[in-house]
Amino acid sequence: MNSNPEILNQYSNYLSSLQNRSPRTVEQYLIDLTMYTRFLMARERSLVQDSDEALALDLSAADIGLYEAVTPEIILEFITYTANERQNKARTRSRKLSAIKSFYNYLTNTRHLIEDNPAAAVDAPKKSSKQLPKFLTLEESIALLDAVRTDSESKTRERDYAILTLFLNTGMRLSELVSIDITRMDRDMQSLMVIGKGSKERVIYLNDACRSALTAWLLVRQTMEINPSHKNALFISSRRTRISIKTVQWMVYKYLDMAGLGSKKCSVHKLRHTAATLMYQTGQVDVRVLKDILGHEQLNTTQIYTHLSDKQMEDAVKANPLSEIKAPSADLKSNSKDEPADEDNQ
Repeated sequence: MNSNPEILNQYSNYLSSLQNRSPRTVEQYLIDLTMYTRFLMARERSLVQDSDEALALDLSAADIGLYEAVTPEIILEFITYTANERQNKARTRSRKLSAIKSFYNYLTNTRHLIEDNPAAAVDAPKKSSKQLPKFLTLEESIALLDAVRTDSESKTRERDYAILTLFLNTGMRLSELVSIDITRMDRDMQSLMVIGKGSKERVIYLNDACRSALTAWLLVRQTMEINPSHKNALFISSRRTRISIKTVQWMVYKYLDMAGLGSKKCSVHKLRHTAATLMYQTGQVDVRVLKDILGHEQLNTTQIYTHLSDKQMEDAVKANPLSEIKAPSADLKSNSKDEPADEDNQ
């Protein structure tokens, strides 16, 4: 069975232990760099990319020399391959290039294994247009909650309603939600502590809707026989263990369908977008405050939520107090007499 080069294993450990990157990020970078390594080895051996021979290559045989011999042109060739052969969109290609850039930065500046960084001069693929995040409207959000509220056959209604309420009211991440411990919530349910990106702790503040939903769920939770090793988990699965990411995803898709919103192709992450958009547009939350609420490191990440719909912009222009002032009626006969001649014609 083929395995990754040792240098890639060392790099993934570096991302996890020293860079505090999330397991998902480390996994995705490793997938991208594995594809990149196979591309380089196949190219070096003049094999057709994605052929049986190329796919059978033993990647553990790759050494530093393979990466050191790369030029910016070869990296561009790889990005072109992902676009033409893999049909990767600009966003995916940008992620792959980010993985390559980060890896070469590790090889040159951290480990000093190679002298020149061939990825430094390669620009990320430009996106054809900046996509705004997809989100549910206020009415759709209420419909989603109502789908849970009215699901009398569900054995996990209180739990599922509390989860969706937290997503839609706080904008927390899926990974943050499943990691919540009941011991990290204050007695008055004013706030709770979650583990955010980079294993950083951050405080999530709760509103009345969250407190009401959590109170109902905790009444059910206290009647459950929970696996002792999962006794601190806030949200419990039917197996009496901490709820998993896949279970939450399945539940969200289920109720999106029940609410008639399945066609919107809304993911769990889009509920985070929904909370952020509703807070900014309807709640008039300042973008700097929203940055802290969402746990963003950089303000420019949050600024995507400052978008406004065409209707809102139209209404804003109409609301201008000068909008009712009409222009004077045109008097074509007097215009020629009152208007001064151009200086060039005097």
